[in-house]
Amino acid sequence: MITKRTPADYAEALVHRHRTPIVRRTGNRFSVNAMSAISTKGRMHFMVFTETFDAKVMCRFLDRLIGHFDRKIHLVVDGHSAHRSRAVRTWLADHADRIELHFPPSNSPELNPDALVNADLKRSLPMSSRACNQAQLAAETRRFFYRRQRQPHIVRGYFGSPHVHYTLEENHLSF
Repeated sequence: MITKRTPADYAEALVHRHRTPIVRRTGNRFSVNAMSAISTKGRMHFMVFTETFDAKVMCRFLDRLIGHFDRKIHLVVDGHSAHRSRAVRTWLADHADRIELHFPPSNSPELNPDALVNADLKRSLPMSSRACNQAQLAAETRRFFYRRQRQPHIVRGYFGSPHVHYTLEENHLSF
């Protein structure tokens, strides 16, 4: 059935066309930070935090990570200043038998399988409900990581890119 528009319909459309849309938002910006470590076997460990990412946070994450394993961990990290800081280097020297960091060349995130986790997180969060505050965003971020922990096939899939096959060759980076 086709309905014919009346002049009043056109007039109403014109009025609405020139009105500024009102979007109900607070205008406040907020964020959370997250770190994760993944393995070729599909394991994932993560930490969500609100403070600035620095050497202290990195050491806290490394402490938590080595607490889950009884053998040496090989961790691929980017060139963030916290990863290369004096405090982290000191911490690593004290735990050299438990963990070793590997730095791919700078400006090459495609060589770090964990960068795919970050991309997946950023794609997944907007699909869920919009967070209205930092606490809700942190909760949604944790939900994403808990879900991925229960999906080892997806975590193993992060290693499917040809750029990260080096992690599979000797399998010495697995935990």
